[in-house]
Amino acid sequence: MRFLDNYEFLVPERSRGELALLRWTLVIVFLWFGGMKFTAYEAEGIAPFISNSPIMSWLNMFGVRGQSYFIGIIELATALALSIGAFRPFFSALGSAMSVSTYLITLTFFASTPGVAEQTAGGFPAISAAPGQFLLKDAVLLAASLVLLFGSVRSHARQAGR
Repeated sequence: MRFLDNYEFLVPERSRGELALLRWTLVIVFLWFGGMKFTAYEAEGIAPFISNSPIMSWLNMFGVRGQSYFIGIIELATALALSIGAFRPFFSALGSAMSVSTYLITLTFFASTPGVAEQTAGGFPAISAAPGQFLLKDAVLLAASLVLLFGSVRSHARQAGR
């Protein structure tokens, strides 16, 4: 893939050690959430998010447990890529991009999942405890993922301009 020749891949914590906190916290989140996707409790819990999502609803063809397993495999693969990325620059970018994608998708649930806006408080921007406040944490996880992604990829064109 020739377009990859335009970029240099890095392990960002080699120059900024504090970024390791972001990486390993994201690994824990993805391991925990990914592992939970193999339980009936979690499968039932995420079903309404998936069913109402224009991006994710195609997973309904796998059934409630199958869609949860599918997402669990993706989340565990993200944890693996992020872990390897602590040592291999390309995987740092790959895992970070997978993480960014995850949180961009889950934040779209704000628009597609019923019950996010708290009607008794006047509706949006007042958000419910569940699912609204539950989803809001993904904004911080998206920011952490973006910091790692931006630290993992450097454009050769940008380097030449320095």
